[in-house]
Amino acid sequence: MIQTLFGSLKEAEEPKKQGFFERMRQAVTRTRESLSEKLETIVALTEEIDERALDELELSLIASDLGVGTTQEILSVLRERALNHQIRDGAELKALLKTEIKAILDEHVVPPKVVTSGTEVILLVGVNGTGKTTTGGKLAAYYRKQGKTVLLCAADTFRAAAIEQLEIWGQRTGVEIIKSKQGGDPSAVLFDALNAAKARSTDVLLVDTAGRLHTKNNLMLELDKMRRTTQRFIPEAPHEVLLVMDATTGQNGLQQARLFTESAGVTGIVLTKLDGTAKGGIAVAIARELELPVRFVGVGETLDDLLPFDSEAFAESLLGG
Repeated sequence: MIQTLFGSLKEAEEPKKQGFFERMRQAVTRTRESLSEKLETIVALTEEIDERALDELELSLIASDLGVGTTQEILSVLRERALNHQIRDGAELKALLKTEIKAILDEHVVPPKVVTSGTEVILLVGVNGTGKTTTGGKLAAYYRKQGKTVLLCAADTFRAAAIEQLEIWGQRTGVEIIKSKQGGDPSAVLFDALNAAKARSTDVLLVDTAGRLHTKNNLMLELDKMRRTTQRFIPEAPHEVLLVMDATTGQNGLQQARLFTESAGVTGIVLTKLDGTAKGGIAVAIARELELPVRFVGVGETLDDLLPFDSEAFAESLLGG
């Protein structure tokens, strides 16, 4: 009876896992096709994995936006193995490459704080245009599917149409939104949202913050003020500060991201528009250079197109079978 039960549970999980893997695979199709073509060319040009082959691989990985530092870190391992004749063919090269990519992605993974009582507060930060507001709507749908009550806070009061955009996502997900007028004080809106979440015993409060300000105030100072406002209600909050990054901006996006990670207490990354780039290796560069875990990836425009990040599925999808 117990074996039958566990067998049924395993069978139920299998389609779910396969579905997740397939969606991740589709998201990085452009990157995988580009990388696979180059890998096949590299292997075809030589009978063994030698220095010439590794030099070609290095250029291919940099072209996929893994970044120079990340690529060199991976290549140092591959060169050592090749020197000791531990890489015999293209299949072994690909397998080792997958292992190294997964190791980098997992190196700085810290599980999110477990909130057993009260409201879990998640701040979404990042420059305008990365998909921050859209991510807030998709996260609302994600947590609703888990059976949690959710509240959205429209604290990006300086960007034209940001409040209206979040309202549309609120309507799509059946989630209420706490808002103010455009140009209002972001921390004041957050204060109202925290009060509402506490009064309603809401499970998750998602806060859409400003990506820039129309005043002379420093954005990082404003975000710090919002953190302090949150801690007045819940001392251990915010439980997550998610930096939303656009995968299509590649290495340029990393420069902007560093400012947020240094000043805003970022705990994880949401990588959007992964399906729109042939340079999906940026996920690996982010993990190494920012020393932060990728929490979610955006793979499309619909409510369900935000996937919890899985390093094994990503590495497998990126390099194929």
